[in-house]
Amino acid sequence: MAKQDFIHSGLRTIEMEAQAVGELSHRINDDFTLACETILTCEGRVVVTGMGKSGHIGNKIAATLASTGTPAFFVHPGEASHGDLGMITKNDIVLAISNSGDTVEVVTLLPLIKRLGIPLISMTGDANSALAEAACANLDIGVSSEACPLNLAPTTSTTVTLVMGDALAIALLESRGFSAEDFAFSHPGGALGRKLLLKVSDIMHRDHEVPRVTLETPLQHALLEMTEKGFGMTTVVDGSGKLLGVFTDGDLRRVIDTKIDLGTAVIKEVMSDSPKTISHDILAAEALTVMEKSSITALIVEDHLQHPIGVLHMHDILRAGVV
Repeated sequence: MAKQDFIHSGLRTIEMEAQAVGELSHRINDDFTLACETILTCEGRVVVTGMGKSGHIGNKIAATLASTGTPAFFVHPGEASHGDLGMITKNDIVLAISNSGDTVEVVTLLPLIKRLGIPLISMTGDANSALAEAACANLDIGVSSEACPLNLAPTTSTTVTLVMGDALAIALLESRGFSAEDFAFSHPGGALGRKLLLKVSDIMHRDHEVPRVTLETPLQHALLEMTEKGFGMTTVVDGSGKLLGVFTDGDLRRVIDTKIDLGTAVIKEVMSDSPKTISHDILAAEALTVMEKSSITALIVEDHLQHPIGVLHMHDILRAGVV
């Protein structure tokens, strides 16, 4: 094949599959609604099954459902007939996928599903097939042709099935009011989980690690406090511990530029009285956004009484893997 032939073949495939996906919008109908309602009332899990390429897509659909608030798992139809059917309980729902609707390994399960008395939802390309007729709701995944020029290899049909599965999962997600935090609890080990679960209180420095000086503290002593605590800043508090201001490395540079006597200056003369602060219970990712917008590397964490209870540094966020 010449270079242009490869390009033509690739573009033709994309166009065919895009068109097939576009046609799905006309199939989000009463059966789709019934499928969603049936799953929402399910007290157990959605058991997804399918053979061959449909099985591969089914595996992904089950994973998407499970990670978006709908308990689900995949069962191979061949294995189901040889013991794995015991994984299915009377509280579950079966979502069976077959483009033809007559896949032997899947159809063989129909009497067993009926005997269990559990709902069956099908995804087929033939509304008159055995699988579709046995289902309480059939989601139409039919395509006019595969992208394969032989019209044999599952290509367009598997893409359409995957999109229909995503449509089902997202409709259920929105109906359940599934939140970003709920999603994070399903993905605690990944970067997304850290962004959505890790709070400032989990990684901030607290207690004796927080640099503190009072209004009358000599600037030289404040610099020693900054050096000891290592944040490039110190909080300034009153006698009750209430936050009044902050003094940073940047403030020190400005002091030097103004030729103030470093030996006699006290902190109240050189501090900034509008420090950037955050609450301990916000997400670390939100704190990072505040730092980036303000072009600073550390934030003071204060309580409801305006007492500085912690310091969060950019390095803490990086170490925690939030970024």
